[in-house]
Amino acid sequence: MLAVTLAACNGSSADTTAVDGDDTAPEQETEGTGAEAAACSVDQVDGDLNFYNWSEYIDPELITAFEEQYDVDVIETFYDSNETMLAQIQAGVVYDLIVPSDYMVAIMIDEGLLMPLQKEAIPNVSNLDEDFTGLPYDPDNAYSVPYQWGTTGLGVNLSVVGEDYTPSWALAFDPEATAAYPGGVSLLNDPRETIGAALKYLGYSLNETSEDALQEAADLIAAANITTFDSDQYPDNLVNGEVAVSHGYSGNFFTTFAGTDDPDNWAYVVPQEGATLWTDNLVVPAAADHPCTAHTFINFLLDAENGAQLTNWTYYASPNAAAEEFILPEILEDPAIYPDEETFALLEAIEDTGDSEILFTDYFNIARGG
Repeated sequence: MLAVTLAACNGSSADTTAVDGDDTAPEQETEGTGAEAAACSVDQVDGDLNFYNWSEYIDPELITAFEEQYDVDVIETFYDSNETMLAQIQAGVVYDLIVPSDYMVAIMIDEGLLMPLQKEAIPNVSNLDEDFTGLPYDPDNAYSVPYQWGTTGLGVNLSVVGEDYTPSWALAFDPEATAAYPGGVSLLNDPRETIGAALKYLGYSLNETSEDALQEAADLIAAANITTFDSDQYPDNLVNGEVAVSHGYSGNFFTTFAGTDDPDNWAYVVPQEGATLWTDNLVVPAAADHPCTAHTFINFLLDAENGAQLTNWTYYASPNAAAEEFILPEILEDPAIYPDEETFALLEAIEDTGDSEILFTDYFNIARGG
């Protein structure tokens, strides 16, 4: 069912350094050698791993276990949107492993920014669910292997919004409703996700590229009671009472809600107008300095038990079929994490819109008053 839907639409260890993805280029900004690297073998490492990832998207114990097993360090740097990551790679900043979402994989392949994967060095790729092979953004899985998947929706403070709310993007965009919220609304600092959410509320595809529709979406966002655009602290801002409704990724809400004194006061909503279904992927940049270490880390994460540990920590769904026997039952059986058929019918994947990609950024800046 996931494959059909996508095809139709298209923390850290002591040795890990955290750097804001918006900062200037780190010191590893040197010409990469990955394009000329010799073929990698199973479990081969060729240096420390410079890992560019979304924040709080891997169990720190997995990082530590990899470092100890292979006697390397993992230097983890964080970004808050696919577009931020792309700009860094385009600028020549060198990383060994990155985690782009589906549509961004297609863009990076088209721009020649990714290294073809050496599958012989990743035998655990056989653990993947067949639904996650042959997806439109990389039909032959030549450049990517899926990492985690999930949805983008709304986190809701029920004590403010009430128990009888309608699961709609109106919770974020209706000016009258949002004006009454103490603290207002938080939206993702992400052009495709946030403009896409507004497009869905207006009845469009989240891949709509007509400028009239994009202007409508920008106007909608500008008129709502938006307190902040944030792709990092949005679940914390919700549970701390800084906002009443927060736009974000499913697993981040679940892990944050679980750590509160009253988990039942919070809800995650897939709006009835539709929402994003995304798949994040592991890819090796063409300029990687240490491609063999990157391949070995991919293989490490595709191990059945390691894949389960990842999902048990992130509360995102796993594309690793072999991992399912080790995933906590409360995660596997939660329809908000592994959506049921009714929810799947509401989901759409973000596509690469080619030359229109810049329009999403332009109208996002207009929506923010930039």
